[in-house]
Amino acid sequence: MFAVHLMAFYFSKLKEDQIKKVDRFLYHMRLSDDTLLDIMRRFRAEMEKGLAKDTNPTAAVKMLPTFVRAIPDGSENGEFLSLDLGGSKFRVLKVQVAEEGKRHVQMESQFYPTPNEIIRGNGTELFEYVADCLADFMKTKDLKHKKLPLGLTFSFPCRQTKLEEGVLLSWTKKFKARGVQDTDVVSRLTKAMRRHKDMDVDILALVNDTVGTMMTCAYDDPYCEVGVIIGTGTNACYMEDMSNIDLVEGDEGRMCINTEWGAFGDDGALEDIRTEFDRELDLGSLNPGKQMFEKMISGLYLGELVRLILLKMAKAGLLFGGEKSSALHTKGKIETWHVAAMEKYKEGLANTREILVDLGLEPSEADCIAVQHVCTIVSFRSANLCAAALAAILTRLRENKKVERLRTTVGVDGTLYKIHPQYPKRLHKVVRKLVPSCEVRFLLSESGSTKGAAMVTAVASRVQAQRKQIDKVLALFRLTREQLVDVQAKMRAELEYGLKKKSHGLATVRMLPTYVCGLPDGTEKGKFLALDLGGTNFRVLLVKIRSGRRSVRMYNKIFAIPLEIMQGTGEELFDHIVQCIADFLDYMGLKGVSLPLGFTFSFPCRQTSIDKGTLIGWTKGFKATDCEGEDVVDMLREAIKRRNEFDLDIVAVVNDTVGTMMTCGYEDPNCEIGLIAGTGSNMCYMEDMRNIEMVEGDEGKMCINTEWGGFGDNGCIDDIRTRYDTEVDEGSLNPGKQRYEKMTSGMYLGEIVRQILIDLTKQGLLFRGQISERLRTRGIFETKFLSQIESDRLALLQVRTILQQLGLDSTCEDSIVVKEVCGAVSRRAAQLCGAGLAAIVEKRREDQGLEHLRITVGVDGTLYKLHPHFSRILQETVKELAPRCDVTFMLSEDGSGKGAALITAVAKRLQQAQKEN
Repeated sequence: MFAVHLMAFYFSKLKEDQIKKVDRFLYHMRLSDDTLLDIMRRFRAEMEKGLAKDTNPTAAVKMLPTFVRAIPDGSENGEFLSLDLGGSKFRVLKVQVAEEGKRHVQMESQFYPTPNEIIRGNGTELFEYVADCLADFMKTKDLKHKKLPLGLTFSFPCRQTKLEEGVLLSWTKKFKARGVQDTDVVSRLTKAMRRHKDMDVDILALVNDTVGTMMTCAYDDPYCEVGVIIGTGTNACYMEDMSNIDLVEGDEGRMCINTEWGAFGDDGALEDIRTEFDRELDLGSLNPGKQMFEKMISGLYLGELVRLILLKMAKAGLLFGGEKSSALHTKGKIETWHVAAMEKYKEGLANTREILVDLGLEPSEADCIAVQHVCTIVSFRSANLCAAALAAILTRLRENKKVERLRTTVGVDGTLYKIHPQYPKRLHKVVRKLVPSCEVRFLLSESGSTKGAAMVTAVASRVQAQRKQIDKVLALFRLTREQLVDVQAKMRAELEYGLKKKSHGLATVRMLPTYVCGLPDGTEKGKFLALDLGGTNFRVLLVKIRSGRRSVRMYNKIFAIPLEIMQGTGEELFDHIVQCIADFLDYMGLKGVSLPLGFTFSFPCRQTSIDKGTLIGWTKGFKATDCEGEDVVDMLREAIKRRNEFDLDIVAVVNDTVGTMMTCGYEDPNCEIGLIAGTGSNMCYMEDMRNIEMVEGDEGKMCINTEWGGFGDNGCIDDIRTRYDTEVDEGSLNPGKQRYEKMTSGMYLGEIVRQILIDLTKQGLLFRGQISERLRTRGIFETKFLSQIESDRLALLQVRTILQQLGLDSTCEDSIVVKEVCGAVSRRAAQLCGAGLAAIVEKRREDQGLEHLRITVGVDGTLYKLHPHFSRILQETVKELAPRCDVTFMLSEDGSGKGAALITAVAKRLQQAQKEN
């Protein structure tokens, strides 16, 4: 018994001594936690360099865009071919994805050798060999009669400009085929395949093996957004935000970046951690000075590193009694599988002895322990370095997503990771230590990169098919120049109909005389009351105008109009208005003071004088009974009488559009047009009296309130209306009315978007085909969401947050589509508005017989003011359709309040002038 204990003690002491001896010798290969955190920081900096346009050319880590923009969502299906070129063997697969709606993949594959004379010979012969193998596979599997999409896994650094194109930057591993570098490998293979007339194959995707690994794992786990290869070579890829990728146009969505991290350190960034053995190995490699990081990590080099260390230790008399064998002097005699075998838990020492004997050495027990520990240090350093770079990627992902904790999956493949008994455990442990804020799952890629290439191809096929369907819907909202010219011409015709006595009754554009016959001249002064009714809020204002300095001061109070009042009786509505006026007069201490009053009433009215307005029809959700066909000024006067508390001098009833023109006209005498682009849409302008057949007299000008929202109610623009416009119209309070307004105003744009989203979801193109209850709710998608979603400053993450508030659980791809839909709807609205405005400015130019017209348009409305692109697109459209008109756009400050007071002031001034005359 004592002898056994003695032997055990002797062995553990021997082991301890040998480990200490090796640790001292390989001191520089052992990396502390601080060193790993520093390497992690260095790699982060290299990633930044590779992503930025200016620094990418000199960056060691190339951060290559792959043009893979989506991971599998489970709806992929069909038959695909896949090729995998990049390792010691070449593989061809047929992949059947998701038969009969099940998330399932069936594969048939065949391996072909890659002889040295092929991979180091002529490039053309290499691709012809690959095409011949593919033809053989298709013949064997009876696939020659089928047209099949193909994904090519090509495990070498390529610069891609699209998914199905890639220019080889450099060969790595053992490949050295001539004449391939700087050429597109897809077109080279396509050309080689043309020799086989009976083969009909389309290469849809060129994929790096790392990307293939990520895609394979993502099919099984949607959280997978990182791929790592630790095999013959090493590399990593991950899903990066497009807004961070300078090398590719566009900021929307994400794209997989192939880091090509094997070249980390090629610029000297890792010199302080490289050892004499790394330098010796590099000098003896096929590509000296290249792939420095890979040479410290990957399976192609670990065995050679171990050999160089053992040789030096033997020379120093630290191993094998100073004896060396010719095999130990021979490059490549120790391979990575030897290292893995020597590190096995139980049989590792026995394996070590066997391997060393095979190398012509006579190892002692102590030698075997020392050699085993050398292997451990070399492979442990490999896992540590890999973990540091991977931790940098995970930190970047977490920061991109702006989350405290990241939950993600890393797809892993590669022989070193798979065959080495300790490697995975070591890697996982170090990664978790370096990034405690990331919850990481490691998923082994079962069928490797080739299945991944098929998955990329399947995703590309799905995205292509979905894109076609989405584009088909969006195309309905894209107006050609011809269509806009046609809208302009039809609007012009409707303007003329509305002005003529004979056709006025039939015109859809009402062209209502406002009896506002002059613009402010700066002499207006006094105190005025203004009322503003046109939406869910009602405002009462006191406006003080001072002449000379053109200064206006306003005091106002806002009152809500409840839905039951909006849709109750006319008497209730006007009594509520008078109650609000009474409260305001009380609040301002003006009870008993009779002030001139301007009433902004933003609904279509037929006027016979400036203080008489007969309501033609409610819009914007109002439905109060017994009002249509009645004079609203009389109804207000009656309500004031019923209250019997105060009296007011109602001078003018005004449309908010006219108020907008007058407000801007007060600042700029050239302003003769008013435009509202907000909840509703309308336009007014100063028309020559001689053209207004509805009003007596030919002298001077009068403002015409076009009420253009009704344009198209006669069906004249049905050719550009979509089924979504019809849905919105039929579900509105006034079906068949205000068709132009329903295509251009803030009250309806969100609803059009909602109808499109429902349709796309029904087609399975959005939100995984699930229509949420919230999405079914009318009015849920307010127009303010369009402005927020289309903001250039808003990242997709924030778009997703907005959609989540609406109960829509969206993916990154969904968010892109929603943004596109919002853009298409708002762009069409702005263009239609622009076409209508172009009709009016052209009419004014022709009426005045001018070659060139300079005019200002006063504009108000939330859509114009708050939407990030509406104003620009509207202005561009006017410029294009009315090139001989120089149009200035001026934002109105409170047209409906200040404008009403100014109209009242102008009317008072003109009344005074008439009296004096």
